[in-house]
Amino acid sequence: MKCLRIGIAIAIFWAVPAYGQVADRIYRGGDVVTVNDAKPFAKAVAIKDGKILAVGSDEEIAKFKDAKTEMVDLAGRALLPGFIDGHGHCFATGIQAASANLLAPPDYKVTDIPGILAELKTFAKSDTAKKYGIILGFGYDDAQLKEQRHPTRHDLDEVSKDIPVYVIHQSGHLGAANSKALEIAGINSESKNPVGGVIRREKDGKTPDGVFEETIHYQVLMKIMPAMGQSEFDGLAKAGMKLYAANGYTMAQEGRSIAPVDQSWMRLAEKKEMLIDVASYPDISANENPFGLDGKWYSKKMMGGYRIAGVKISLDGSPQGKTAYLSQPYFIPPHGSPSNFRGYAAMLDQDVDRKVALCYEKGWQFIAHCNGDAASDLMIGAVKDAQQKFGPGKDRRDVMIHCQTVREDQLDMMKEYGIIPSMFGMHCFYWGDWHRDSVLGAARAERISPARSALRRGMIFSQHHDSPVALPSAIRILSSVVTRRTRSGDILGADQCIPVDVAIKSLTLWAAYQHYEEANRGSIEVGKLADFVVLDKNPHSIPIEKLADLTVLQTIKDGKTIYTAP
Repeated sequence: MKCLRIGIAIAIFWAVPAYGQVADRIYRGGDVVTVNDAKPFAKAVAIKDGKILAVGSDEEIAKFKDAKTEMVDLAGRALLPGFIDGHGHCFATGIQAASANLLAPPDYKVTDIPGILAELKTFAKSDTAKKYGIILGFGYDDAQLKEQRHPTRHDLDEVSKDIPVYVIHQSGHLGAANSKALEIAGINSESKNPVGGVIRREKDGKTPDGVFEETIHYQVLMKIMPAMGQSEFDGLAKAGMKLYAANGYTMAQEGRSIAPVDQSWMRLAEKKEMLIDVASYPDISANENPFGLDGKWYSKKMMGGYRIAGVKISLDGSPQGKTAYLSQPYFIPPHGSPSNFRGYAAMLDQDVDRKVALCYEKGWQFIAHCNGDAASDLMIGAVKDAQQKFGPGKDRRDVMIHCQTVREDQLDMMKEYGIIPSMFGMHCFYWGDWHRDSVLGAARAERISPARSALRRGMIFSQHHDSPVALPSAIRILSSVVTRRTRSGDILGADQCIPVDVAIKSLTLWAAYQHYEEANRGSIEVGKLADFVVLDKNPHSIPIEKLADLTVLQTIKDGKTIYTAP
């Protein structure tokens, strides 16, 4: 009788999955890419209360099923961890979504200045343009235009002379205005170039031609943008999250925030209206006491899907716009510049040193925009000085954003000082030909975004899209860093290609580590958030030439589907 009771007890025990744990949902029937080196692939995943309950074979996961468990058939598709934004601007992505689309193929169709003007004239008829009294375009790229130049005020005056017209370069570092916008911004022949910025001039050397670089570009844009209320700001933030989610991202970065933007994220978090998680980095390039760092939102823990994670410093500009700060001259300098032109820093050397030292003194994580290797020298030198003064700090994860032209000796120093590279590897596709033929020349262009060099050193790194500089497409990043194919089909620096598994890590687990989030997300492991992306195919099972054709079919956040492809 005693043996019978023991037998019944054992039977009941095994009938109740994992000490009574029953899955809300089980995903099976496809390939599970876990990004967990201990178990790289699985066949099924069980989730409960928004977290991962179990990962394994169909037989193992069947133990967590009862009559109420929802069974999801992946139908041969691939389930991966949700993508994590190594660097981007989620709010500005919303602005891009609300502006005239000026992107070149394959993202859109603009190939010349008449194409820009046509898109702007169409946008001028929109409710948005009529409501706010501005015609705004985003994403033109002089490197892809037939004319190989920026539109000027004279071009944009053809769209309107009565209301401001402003177009933002795809890099986000330059812009062009019509005459009305110049008038509103107070820019004329007497206006001086600010530190870290350039007002481009006409042949007389005085009259502004409408094109602005760097700091003056941001200043002009702020002056001509219409006043917006809380609902408009929140709407732009939501539009940015929606586009991120459609590309498989479950965590975004607000990579250079200002107070009104952070206030919008805070409102949405308080109201539980965050679609995905957002980590924000307020800008201290101009303000060393930014909004939000003295309150509850500065935290390593997400609150309602949002937190302030650290601060941002911008040290130079854009290589495709030829404003990045290089140690060697540009291959072909910008029009009107001398042959030894190397770009320029966004701030004085002593300001860089002071801001980095402040981050160490306050214990702030910081991310620093460094496209040119001369800018990278500024960051590395400032970190070295700060560590000598304050010590290396406990588990500091300072990040060099972009690392486009970072040298081998600089990677050695970055490893020594614990600086994490976040690389802009999709430049190989979008601007690789331009870098080779105009910006850097063949030799330097071959090793832009040198991910393989970092990998050889055993460094953790992330990859990013810098949206809205490019669409927030992890698929385009994946294809670019594995193949290093340019728009023309050239392979730009084959020895800097990285394997598929490493590329996926740079978009998931290593990006999570960069944000101090590796315990919560970035891989499909028990206890982590049920943040997933479903792709039509397993990236490991297709030729690398087909990676760019992968499709995001579904995005799942905390176990809930937030995007399904049409």
